Amino acid sequence: METVPIQVPDGSTVPVRLIAARGEHRHPITPDAPRAVVVIIPGLGVPGIFYSDFAKELAGRGVDVAIGELRGNGDSRPKPDADSTYGYHELVSVDFPAIFEVVRDRFPDSTPILLGHSMGGQLGVMYAARIRGRLGGLILIASGTPYFRGYSGIFRSGMLLGPAAISLTANLAGFWPGDRITAGGFGRQSKVLISDWARLARTGRFVPVGADIDYEERIARLKLPVLSITVEGDDLSPRGSAGHLLEKLPNASVSTWHEPKPLGHNGWITDPRSTVDRIETWLRER
Repeated sequence: METVPIQVPDGSTVPVRLIAARGEHRHPITPDAPRAVVVIIPGLGVPGIFYSDFAKELAGRGVDVAIGELRGNGDSRPKPDADSTYGYHELVSVDFPAIFEVVRDRFPDSTPILLGHSMGGQLGVMYAARIRGRLGGLILIASGTPYFRGYSGIFRSGMLLGPAAISLTANLAGFWPGDRITAGGFGRQSKVLISDWARLARTGRFVPVGADIDYEERIARLKLPVLSITVEGDDLSPRGSAGHLLEKLPNASVSTWHEPKPLGHNGWITDPRSTVDRIETWLRER
């Protein structure tokens, strides 16, 4: 695995990990059938290195793979503090173009497919809206919106009140101190990123701080293949949450698949075979 560090304007470094296609499933590149390069965008608080086994499984099926990192997460440095002011918009307008430039340089003949996990899928849809036809497709795994109406029972009230409380804490502390929470704290995060997430949970709309385009309108116009994978046992991104994100893509060619094994929000990453089987089929048929 090759790692290329990139630096964004606020001085943060973000690593991009690159794995070339290998093994007996490797497909030749032709003008009519270029090989895909799947660019993995992690979920909030999930280090990029955690996706290594999943990425290697994909590479063994003849797919070039890149693993991005969300700024301030995983091996990105420095960690967020009270001076950090980046949110959804800055990640997709600054960090993502830099990540994809590294991918294009390393795999110039491969078609980029963005694979987003959880918040990575939300950001991926926004990035696709910015660059439109320059992506070969989107893969959304355990990914929906946090809009509270996409949940049922106790989880609905939890998604209405929880993000608001987390955002309030982040604004008072200057950042979200999730690294002080043993499990499920999502790591230390920028207060603006948390504010954007909480607004999406409350309103169901992509209206991030600093937006220079109407993301909702651009997302609705997207025409590209989309594979949405939900996972049994995933309380963070259940089918209602995933469905709400897909409702924003009326012009996309959407395929859905539900992983029946109870792997939850993250378990498919370390038990990747069935998920990769479905992705391989979709890449061939899209």
